[in-house]
Amino acid sequence: MTSLELGPVLRHVGTTTATVWVETSERCTVEVLGASAPTFQVCGQHYALIVVEGLEPGSCLPYEVRLDGEIVWPIPGLGTPPSYLRTRAATDDTGRLRFVFGSCRYPPTDDPELEASLGIDALDAYATRLMDLVGDADDAAAELPDTLCLLGDQVYADEITPRTERWIRSRRDPDDESGPGLEIADYGEYAHLYSESWTDRELRWLLSTVPTAMIFDDHDVRDDWNTSQTWREQMAAKPWWPQRIRAGLSSYWVYQHLGNLDPETRNADPLYRKVLEADGDVFDLLADFAGRADAEVGEPTGVRWSYRWDLGRTRLLMLDSRCARVLNDENRLMINDHSFAWIEENATAAPGEDEVDHLLLGSSIPWLMPPAVSHVQSIDEWAAARGSKIAENVRQAVDLEHWPAFRASFDRLADVIRGVASGPAAPATVCVLSGDVHHSYAAEASYPSPTRSRVYQLTCSPVRNGVPWFMEYVFALGWWRRLGGALGRVARAAGIDDPPLDWSSIGGPWFGNAVSTLEVDGRQACLRVERSGSRGGLEAVAELPLT
Repeated sequence: MTSLELGPVLRHVGTTTATVWVETSERCTVEVLGASAPTFQVCGQHYALIVVEGLEPGSCLPYEVRLDGEIVWPIPGLGTPPSYLRTRAATDDTGRLRFVFGSCRYPPTDDPELEASLGIDALDAYATRLMDLVGDADDAAAELPDTLCLLGDQVYADEITPRTERWIRSRRDPDDESGPGLEIADYGEYAHLYSESWTDRELRWLLSTVPTAMIFDDHDVRDDWNTSQTWREQMAAKPWWPQRIRAGLSSYWVYQHLGNLDPETRNADPLYRKVLEADGDVFDLLADFAGRADAEVGEPTGVRWSYRWDLGRTRLLMLDSRCARVLNDENRLMINDHSFAWIEENATAAPGEDEVDHLLLGSSIPWLMPPAVSHVQSIDEWAAARGSKIAENVRQAVDLEHWPAFRASFDRLADVIRGVASGPAAPATVCVLSGDVHHSYAAEASYPSPTRSRVYQLTCSPVRNGVPWFMEYVFALGWWRRLGGALGRVARAAGIDDPPLDWSSIGGPWFGNAVSTLEVDGRQACLRVERSGSRGGLEAVAELPLT
């Protein structure tokens, strides 16, 4: 009998539609609440996206998954509540919304020593708490968050678990110098990573019942992905890299990107239409697309991984800050002009659209770093652009690749946010949600001319991973005003302009596995940060009013 290999994963949800993603063991027809879709095949793996239409706005329904008519979800004996589809309320609704966010989730392992060092998975702890609260549809409507934002490093293609190492050794020789060693090599190995990451009981249920928005970061492909042109040249010289990057972007398209899109946008995608029309395996189609997407880094192409979700009067823009980069030193950009124009166009309500009460910008890497760290990144970019090999080596060694290391883009985003926050229809808050840096903090920005909106950087990382002990001191020191001032003077001496805004910490840095919840209610907003405790469960770290 055909089995459910992975999922269901609840993805984009509108006021009357909901998208469910699944992976199955064989070709079949998948059904959810009377809607059905055939699977498509990639490297022997089978997938389907089922769009349930005609739902009532603001409704909450339990659902099952059927494969060729046989119920395969819920799984008997799994011990979880039912999975629910909960549609958005009407677009002009100003009620309460909750956005749970975080990044950097290393998967469960079978190594006790590694498990102890990684600590308790904060997202699993969050899911466990939810499962205890959700008994029926009324509970689900009241308790479930509106969106789960996974801000990068959903899988670790370059830092595999001991279990995956054994699996790789069973299928190829990792000591072959022409291959990537104990890193992911091809699409099948990427599929294994997603299976390893998304099958534990707690997370599987959470993904099945909370609409989830995702964006990649470097470890979804490889550490330091697209840090610089030098990095790309170093990777291009490796014989295994072309297969690896095509597999990474192809698997991202299948496992993460497709579900990010609303049905109308997805159906208009020429690649998706070709995939659905194909008879047989479609990996060649995806690999060709992935190769073009990687080769065209910095070019004004139609490849855009960024996307938009509207939830009542809150707008979420998830930004690709990895594959849309321009990496030549003469015009180094975090996001190319084509994609940045899309951000500028979508950051405000268009004529005829409802005004936005809160604008959320999801960027896997933070925009506002600790000020001292921000200056160091801009200084390093300046030195590397002038041919300093030391600066390039330092950039790669200690990950100096965040927004301040792309200073022109840092300033451009600052200008976009200032325009939104100062306009006649300014939202109450503009919040940049980020991860990556393996600690959590909240910072508030201020411009020389006061804005009507409050502007924040909200960073939550990791969901489950570690940070060397000394980095806690480095990040804490990064907020020291005297150090930031001294490094600012060094930057000015090098001819680097002061940032076009100021910012300061309003909370943190906090260390340890964590999830954060941004709750909005009308034009009010509040941030809650929770950390996994030593005995399981979540411990409140901070609750910060943002308005």
